[in-house]
Amino acid sequence: MLACVTTFVIDGLEPHAVSVEADLRPGLPAFTIVGLGDRAVSEARERVRAALLNSGYEFPLRRVTVNLAPAHLRKVGPGLDLAIACAILAASGQIPAAALAPLAVIGELSLGGEVRPCRGALAAAEGARSAGLDGVLVACEQVSEASLVPDVAALGVPSLARLAEALDPARPPACPVDDGGGSPDPRTDVAPDLADVRGQRHAIEAISVAASGGHNLLLTGPPGTGKTMLARRIPSILPPLHGAAALEVTRIQGIAGLRRDAGLVTQPPFRAPHHTISAVGLVGGGSPPAPGEVTLAHRGILFLDELSEFDRRALEALRQPLEDGAVAIVRGQRVARFPSRFMLVAATNPCPCGRTGSACSCGEAELRRHERRLSGPLLDRVDLLVDVPRPTGIELLAPPATTSALVRERVGAARERQAARGLLNAELRGRQLVDAARPTSSARRLLRDAYDRDGLSARGRERALRLARTIADLDDVERVDDEHLGQALQYRSGRERLARLAA
Repeated sequence: MLACVTTFVIDGLEPHAVSVEADLRPGLPAFTIVGLGDRAVSEARERVRAALLNSGYEFPLRRVTVNLAPAHLRKVGPGLDLAIACAILAASGQIPAAALAPLAVIGELSLGGEVRPCRGALAAAEGARSAGLDGVLVACEQVSEASLVPDVAALGVPSLARLAEALDPARPPACPVDDGGGSPDPRTDVAPDLADVRGQRHAIEAISVAASGGHNLLLTGPPGTGKTMLARRIPSILPPLHGAAALEVTRIQGIAGLRRDAGLVTQPPFRAPHHTISAVGLVGGGSPPAPGEVTLAHRGILFLDELSEFDRRALEALRQPLEDGAVAIVRGQRVARFPSRFMLVAATNPCPCGRTGSACSCGEAELRRHERRLSGPLLDRVDLLVDVPRPTGIELLAPPATTSALVRERVGAARERQAARGLLNAELRGRQLVDAARPTSSARRLLRDAYDRDGLSARGRERALRLARTIADLDDVERVDDEHLGQALQYRSGRERLARLAA
């Protein structure tokens, strides 16, 4: 007797359909799983056997062979447990095979038969829609996540003992959908707010510009001046995610196992890896290829504190994702593509000792060696370099300069203007950028002079114009003039100095 159940495995970030074929034949009792599964898949034999028996089903005393097709695709993780159990039950006639035909089945099993959530429920639901299936059968905890995909019914099953109930359309759902409406917005809780910052008006304006256009930002200054404090408050001024962007971030976090709440993720991600991270951990890789921090920060912020302490190979690996917004990982004959459209925010001390001015004890050679740890090509991809000086005593006692709510309102208005043009300013290229910026004649002259006189690179010229477009959006001005461009060039002036030292 033969039965077939459809499930999905995740390769990188993409769902791939897998047909779980169960064949029961007379002979000595045996249970074999074939089809290029990893150790977690091979161990499913014991989980499935115990789960079936403990749920009141019979495990067939026959020769049971389960094939995972296509055989060339590597299957990873315990998410195939439920599909294997369903295929065996259908092949043995204990549940109707016709009820499983239009469904994708994904879930892990406990020895007692409980269905546990596994990574990639949203991606599996998207795969089910692409494959023309009617629904997806998942653990109860993931019904809300799978329900985010339209035109696909999400069915929840708490345990194998209630499988028949979940498959019967005449019965009420075994796991009702909890429409939470998305992950809680941490800004409504005790979240970091710009009201905690004293002084640093120039730095606050700079992070407002960076957040408005999605520009890369480097904060430099002595220890304890508020660089990390400012960076960790940038999420509080970003508008929430909507539509396809929110669904994409939800899928990535689901595959990476970062989901903590049901529903759609609406908060832009914020990732802050330690400086000991490797290049693979930062941009992705491994076998099978897995997403790195740049992908986990997609549509959000990647914060690199103590930038000069990161391994130079890891930092150099950032150059492609910063420019292209995607990472291509090649392993053998496979290519995995991971999205990486993130905003880079970094912080560093101006020198090894961290002090400035007359208090600095570093020699010229130490200063040059410290600054050379950041390559010119990497710094050329940073739009704003902002000094964060030590605040005065009066500034520390003064009331806050602003709040996150006020800045978020300005940032949201600027992003609405960009949404009307179709792209964030940081994503504009070529003719799109020229059409969006529409620089005045005086602004064009200023840009030409900066390129000829100050050694601005061609990439830097384009980035300066994007930055000027964002500043104009904050001022609600249609065309970029020399004032906007001058401010953009001023933000990049410190970066140009570092780039010349690093060259």
